[in-house]
Amino acid sequence: MVILLLLSWLSASVATFRHTGGASVPLKGWRRSMIQATLSCLTRTLFFVMGFRVKVKGKVASLQEAPVFVAAPHSSFFDAIVSALTGMPSIVSRAENLSTPVFGTILSSLQPVAVSRQDPDSRKSTVTEITSRALSRGQWPQILIFPEGTCTNRSCLITFKQGAFIPGVPVQPVLLRYPNKLDTVTWTWQGYSLKELCIMTLCQLFTRVEVEFLPVYVPTEEERNDPILFANRVRQTMATALKVPVTDHTFEDCRLMISAGQLTLPMEAGLVEFTKISKKLNLKWNHVREQLDTFAAIASASKGGQIGIEEFAEYLKLPISDVLRELFLLFDRNGDGTIDFREYVIGLSILCNPANTEETIHMAFKLFDQDDDGTITEKEFACIIQSALGLPDLDVSNLFKEIDADETGKLSYDEFKNFALEHPEYAKLFTTYLELQRHQLGISEEDDNIQSSEAKHTPIRKPAVLVSETRSTARNKVCPADCEEDNSSTSDKKDD
Repeated sequence: MVILLLLSWLSASVATFRHTGGASVPLKGWRRSMIQATLSCLTRTLFFVMGFRVKVKGKVASLQEAPVFVAAPHSSFFDAIVSALTGMPSIVSRAENLSTPVFGTILSSLQPVAVSRQDPDSRKSTVTEITSRALSRGQWPQILIFPEGTCTNRSCLITFKQGAFIPGVPVQPVLLRYPNKLDTVTWTWQGYSLKELCIMTLCQLFTRVEVEFLPVYVPTEEERNDPILFANRVRQTMATALKVPVTDHTFEDCRLMISAGQLTLPMEAGLVEFTKISKKLNLKWNHVREQLDTFAAIASASKGGQIGIEEFAEYLKLPISDVLRELFLLFDRNGDGTIDFREYVIGLSILCNPANTEETIHMAFKLFDQDDDGTITEKEFACIIQSALGLPDLDVSNLFKEIDADETGKLSYDEFKNFALEHPEYAKLFTTYLELQRHQLGISEEDDNIQSSEAKHTPIRKPAVLVSETRSTARNKVCPADCEEDNSSTSDKKDD
């Protein structure tokens, strides 16, 4: 194996020696022929020495028939056997792989399209380069792409990246199967390490591999104009041939899984079908990653990486009440009594963030600031919170202290706003409370209308109490009974 790797490195070094232009100019003439002949032969021999027994089905398409190969499922670096079977085409590879000793030189000789998973600009340039090569009319060799973008355990096909389908050219699907009793080739986030995979694979007498080349898929006019549709239909064709389902998970879900594991959450907590919800809710990965930190802080006390009503109430520093249960049920989309990370992300995006506007925050501040002095005291704060939750004896001092950043005993608008922006859950709690108040107000007005209509048909009687002596409550400042002011402020309340 070492001898074969060194021979491959030597061939790659000779073929690229004093080649001007680097990866931006295609290898031609004897350089390209040398790469195709020697590396293809050496790669096949290497896999044979490692015990791989390859069975090929179907016919490899020519450059004119299909400029792009799309291979799936992608399970490990052993899938490189496809390169040897397709004449060592250009590939799409991580930029980090090019700096690997020996392997980096061999990989560079194939003039890969380098992509950095962490850099959005790199992805845009990658798509541009793929399109340029696919439409070069023979100047560049065929391109081999694993459109899943990451390794899986082959139990399904995850979302295909659009890069291979944006050019709108015919593609040839390539299927990979490893029909072995013991799986020693799958390299995923929760599987064996690279070293363990190599050792276990070499300990096998042989490892079966099936590579099937499906008929060339020629896109329709509709698919040429819609890369997502093109990718989904090719994926469905491949999944049908493999007899596996498809799923909307992507590499970004893998990154979230790793982050979830680092936060002591179950790794599957990070599976949110990121690409699907990001398009619908216009979310960025970094924003979702920040939300994962908050979710982990809430769910740290629970088992299974999910939030129950108790953890939800503890995080908000509020007791369990009807209003809180109503908010919890809005997050709990499947009604199982818990909130997983996907439900949490969707809940914040659909329920809380739209409600957490400047107008809502300003309205809330005005509601709490009962004496209109530009600040909120702890008594004013407690008055509204107790009324909203229907708990007149509720102690809100801890929550008030958390908002009071400068510890002055009063909340300024900036403190109130900053806390609201950092905790959008309270915005939905506040708007839910306002909706309940409006609903109760509507019922009260209906009762008044009914009583007015009845009064038209009954004799007028002298009221037992003068109107000026009646006690009224300001509609925009709802407080429990023990927070109401005395009768001397009745006229002010009526003006409010």
